[in-house]
Amino acid sequence: MALVTCPTSSIGTVRTMRKVDTARAARAFPEQVADGVYCCGYASERSYGAASWLVVRPGGNVLVDSPRAATALVDGIRALGGARWMFLTHRDDVADHDKWHAKLGCVRVAHADDAPPGIERVIEDVTDLADDLRIVPVPGHTRGSCVLVDRARNAFTGDHVWANDAGDGLEAGRSVCWYSWPAQRRSMAALADHGFVEVFPGHGRRFRARDVAGMQRELRRLAAAM
Repeated sequence: MALVTCPTSSIGTVRTMRKVDTARAARAFPEQVADGVYCCGYASERSYGAASWLVVRPGGNVLVDSPRAATALVDGIRALGGARWMFLTHRDDVADHDKWHAKLGCVRVAHADDAPPGIERVIEDVTDLADDLRIVPVPGHTRGSCVLVDRARNAFTGDHVWANDAGDGLEAGRSVCWYSWPAQRRSMAALADHGFVEVFPGHGRRFRARDVAGMQRELRRLAAAM
C-alpha cells in the first residue's frame, strides 16, 4: 500500500529482478481509518504528497482534497457511493480536481482566494455546506485556507494544523506558512470555537483529543505558543 500511494514512485525492492504484485494493494483504497472516514491513498506529487480523505455520509459523500485520479481509486470511491462534493482545503492540494469532477460529477468547493478556475462553488466566510458540514476559513498557511468540520466532530485541516511528532499535541509550521503567520495564529485561536475532537490533516499525523473541551484547550495553547 505504501508503494501504491507514494507520490514520486520512490519505493522499490532491494532485488531489482523481483516483481511485486501490487494489485491487491491498489484495490485496498479508500481505506477506512475511522467511523465514516476513509484515507484515499494515491498521493499526488502535484499536491506535494498530501493526504486526501473521503467522508462517507447519508446526505452525500465528501472528497477532501485531491488524490491521483487512479482507476482503482475511482472504482473504490464509486463503490462507496461516489462523492457529492469535493472540498479543497487550499490551493496546494488540488492535483487532479478537474479529473475527479469529470469522473464523479462532484461539486468542487473552495475559498475565493485559493479556488482553481472554473470550480462550481466559491465561499468567502464560514459556510454550512449541509446541516452536518461546516467550512471554516483559516487564513495563514495560504490566504484562502479552510477547514471542514463535520457533525461526527472531525476536522479536515489541510496544512493548517497537525499532530506533533510525539502525538500528544498539535503544531503548525512557520517555515511552510506562505501567507501570514500572525493570521494563522489568529485563525488557530478562532478555530477553537468550532467543536471537534479529531484532526485529519493533509500533512503530518492525525490528532485526537479526549473531548471537545480538550481540543479547544490544545488549539488555544498552540495559538498562544505561536
